[in-house]
Amino acid sequence: MTRIDLTDADQAPTDAVIYRGMADLEAAVGDEIGPTPWLVVDQQRIDGFADDTLDHQWIHVDPERAASGPFGATVAHGFLTLSLVPYFVNQLRRIDGAVMGVNYGLDRVRFPAAVREGSRIRARSLMASVERIGESAVQVVTRTTIELEGSVKPACVADLVARYYFGETS
Repeated sequence: MTRIDLTDADQAPTDAVIYRGMADLEAAVGDEIGPTPWLVVDQQRIDGFADDTLDHQWIHVDPERAASGPFGATVAHGFLTLSLVPYFVNQLRRIDGAVMGVNYGLDRVRFPAAVREGSRIRARSLMASVERIGESAVQVVTRTTIELEGSVKPACVADLVARYYFGETS
C-alpha cells in the first residue's frame, strides 16, 4: 500500500480533488467525491491486523472453522475496515496549503455488512461540515462510506473528524 501525505502535492493521486485552503473546504460542504479504486481484503491483511491488535478471534483467522460459521468464511475486523478510511480519503482529496493535518477522532461509526475474506471494498466521501478554529485552522467532518462489492449495505460508514492547520489565513 502506498503511503500518502495529504499535505504533500507529490504524493496525492493525480485525480484527487484539490482544495486550496480553508475557503475551498468550506465551499465543498455537501459535496461527495469518489469512488476510489477497489481494494481486495485478503487473508494476509486480516491476519496482519489480527497480529497487530492481538485480536485472533476465529471468525477472522481460522478459515476452516469460519467456513461453517455465520459468514461462511473469515471476515475482516470492523476496525480493520475502519482503519482504511484515511487511506481511502487520501486517495480522493488533497489539501494544498495545510502545514499539518491531525486526526481528531470519530463522531459516528457503523459496520452494516461484514467484509468476507477476498472481498473488494472502495470508498466515497461526503464533506459533512467545516468549522473554522481560529484564523488559520479548520475542523472538517468527512462522512466516508466504504462500499462492499456485491452488497446493498456498505461495510462501514464513519464520520472522520480532522483538523487542518494552515500557515496563513485563506
